[in-house]
Amino acid sequence: MSGMTKILMASVAVSVLAAGSASAESWDMPMAYAATNFHSATGEKFAECVTLGTGGALEIKTHPGGSLYSGAEIKRAIQTGQVPIGERLLSGHQNENPLFGFDSVPFLATSFEDSEKLWEVAKEPLTEILAEQNLHLLYSVPWPAQGLYFDREVNSLEDVKGLKFRTYNNASARMAELAGMQPVQIEAAEISQAFATGVAQGMVSSGSTGYDRKIWESLSHYYSADAWLPRNYVMVNMDSWNSLDDNTKNVINGCAAMAEYAGDWRSIQYNEFTVNELGKNGMTTGRVSDTMAGELRAIGETMTGEWLETAGDQGKAIVDAFKAKQ
Repeated sequence: MSGMTKILMASVAVSVLAAGSASAESWDMPMAYAATNFHSATGEKFAECVTLGTGGALEIKTHPGGSLYSGAEIKRAIQTGQVPIGERLLSGHQNENPLFGFDSVPFLATSFEDSEKLWEVAKEPLTEILAEQNLHLLYSVPWPAQGLYFDREVNSLEDVKGLKFRTYNNASARMAELAGMQPVQIEAAEISQAFATGVAQGMVSSGSTGYDRKIWESLSHYYSADAWLPRNYVMVNMDSWNSLDDNTKNVINGCAAMAEYAGDWRSIQYNEFTVNELGKNGMTTGRVSDTMAGELRAIGETMTGEWLETAGDQGKAIVDAFKAKQ
């Protein structure tokens, strides 16, 4: 057990007696991804930590797989107080504020190490934006680097012209457009059906999504591209957060810090496992060709310029601060 983990566990333990005396309360926590996904598993452990740490005074119940609200509905549900807490991929809401897409700027941060550096410089402005929307940020965990799935062998963008491409945020949709594909917005819970019925023929996502959804039943090829590492975020309705006493907040913050730490490691370890499993289940796996890598980087340069233009000074400050860390 690391020193950081011991300190965080001790922090939770110190608060448990005081928090445990409060009246019991139950929070429903919607999550968009399958219960087997590492994000959902991390959220479940976080919920258990809070429930245990408060002595049952605050019980958090997770609802994975979009079973309570679909992915696109979760953020709004938290903002408006329909639920007090939930997890969402904020880049799916980039139309609200360009900064929500900082983690999906193509080829800006392409490794876990760089993703962490980017998060360090973006966390404060993102927290402020969420606070203005009646949301309190608790923790964030990255997905593994995004790769490309197709129902055919692909060596260049010419091979995917006109292909129906599943998208989940502005970046994936814009990439599809620039590559000459047809973007189709599909939430994670609907992926399996979409590919089985031909609604989509390819997507950009991590190995974990493909593994969770048994994508080998419909698609044949996975290409590592290290395009970006989008992040999931766990947020609390600000009114619900402010209603808590300090001891309960301390427990939640301690559990959130442990969840972020554990989630980072789950993401790293799960990436290698899931890509290997794609191969074991019959998919052809490997890196994108040199030709396609060059084509994708050209698209990335275009998209980076577009994002910086819309994100303005705040976006430029994030990118500059990130590059200064490298």
